[in-house]
Parts: sequence; structure tokens; C-alpha cells
Amino acid sequence: MPPSESLTSSRSRPDAPGSDAGPRPIRAAALEGLAGIAHGFFTRKGGLSTGAFASLNCGLSGGDRPEAVRANRARVAACLGCAPDALVSLHQVHGRAVVRADAPWPLDSRPQADGLVTTRPGLALGVLAADCGPILLADPEAGVIGAAHAGWRGALSGIAEATVAAMVAAGARAGRITAVLGPCIAQKSYEVGDGFRDAFLAEDPASARFFSTPCATGRPHFDLKACILERLARAGVGKAEALPFDTYADPARFFSYRRTTHEGGGPFGIAIAAIALRPEG
Repeated sequence: MPPSESLTSSRSRPDAPGSDAGPRPIRAAALEGLAGIAHGFFTRKGGLSTGAFASLNCGLSGGDRPEAVRANRARVAACLGCAPDALVSLHQVHGRAVVRADAPWPLDSRPQADGLVTTRPGLALGVLAADCGPILLADPEAGVIGAAHAGWRGALSGIAEATVAAMVAAGARAGRITAVLGPCIAQKSYEVGDGFRDAFLAEDPASARFFSTPCATGRPHFDLKACILERLARAGVGKAEALPFDTYADPARFFSYRRTTHEGGGPFGIAIAAIALRPEG
């Protein structure tokens, strides 16, 4: 039986409502219980950005003040016990490319990819999302971690499987990997067109199970969470869970590209999910 959202631990802890004293990331029990692993699915709270970006915007483009974004990212790194420049992220392109991170790289020289892995303690891997699915993965026995950004294009092209394969190439065993899909858009909020559905059915007719058609709209709704979890199961991970949050439906806690679009457009912030191997000693 493939992993499912119903396996999500009720012990996942959200940030404290109304608190902007600092980041209060959501931490998944499945990862928090792993020795030597630090992680967090960060919400929009606890940062220094203002206006549409309030407040923990970690996106490097979009019009926010660069100094605020750098300060927000430093806060994220500190939450994981890492130095500010030890948080690495990508120029995400909605594909399946995965890179290995052995040292920090400059913010203006980020690789174009949607997954990254490392075996280096003290280096934090970050992926950005504002409705797409952030995936954090770990094999603590091998000392290998990974992170992936999976929107519908990335899920369809195989970013989850590619990230697992890159971790295995770095020394992990797929069956020992724990993977957690963080806050993303839920099926009830994800209305799509027939062409969208057709792209999945052309790749695998069994993907029909990821679509429902509510009577109220008559248009298909896509279950991104179930799709990503199945892809992780297909890659052979030992444990995969999805956190029970809908980024679209919770504006107080989460940024959402689709919600911003439906409200007339304009700038929006982007959240980060990050994972690190704790330094020994």
C-alpha cells in the first residue's frame, strides 16, 4: 500500500498564531525523531518583510527588499543551527534536475534545478514554494539528506524519483529514506482544466485517480499531495508522509500564488522548507 496523507503524524507542530518574534516552523514528527537531522517547513510568519511579502519571505525575486530577504534567510538558517551563508537554494525551473551541494554557493549563482542533496553536516538545503510541494528527505544512517520542489510539472516529470536516485548515488538506501511533503495546495483548492488532466493521463492512464470533479464546479480538481506521495512510493522510500495543510486556504499562515492570482494578482511572498545534517559534537 503506498504512503498516504492519512499517515501524517498529529504531532507535527505549527507555528504559534500571531507571533512574529521569529520563525516558528512546522516540524514533522517523522523527521524530528531522526538523530542528527534538523528541519523546518517555514510559514510566512517571523520575518522582516512588509506589505505583500509579510513577513518571512525567502524568495530572491519578486520585488521584496533584498536586505529583508537576506535577513529572513539568516533567521531560517539559525533555526536549523546553521550559519547564514550555509543555507543553499536553487533557481527553480519546474523540472527534474537535481544537484549535489558540497559547499555554499553565492545567491546570484544558484544552479537551475529543483532538487538538491548533500552529505555535508552544517549545510542547509532549502526549497521555495507558494502552493507547490516542498519535499524534505533524510537517510540519517547514511548521513544523506535531500530537498525537492514539486509543482505539478515537477511531479509529472519525476523530480521526487530523481531526488531519491541522487540520494542513493550519494550513499543512501531508498528503503531507509524518510520523506515528508510540506504545506502545499490541497485538492479542494486546486481546480484545473481538462488539458492539465490530459497531460497526466497521457503519461499514465492510472493518474485518473488524482482527479475529482465536484458537482459544484464541473471542472477537475487535482490532488497534488497524493500524486507526489505515489511518486515517492514508486521510488522505493521507506516512509513518506504529507502534512495536512492547504496553502491556498490559510492566508494568515501561508503564501499562495494561486490565491494572489484569484485576488487580482500582484506581488506575493514565497516560503521556504529546509533540512540540514547537524554537525557532530
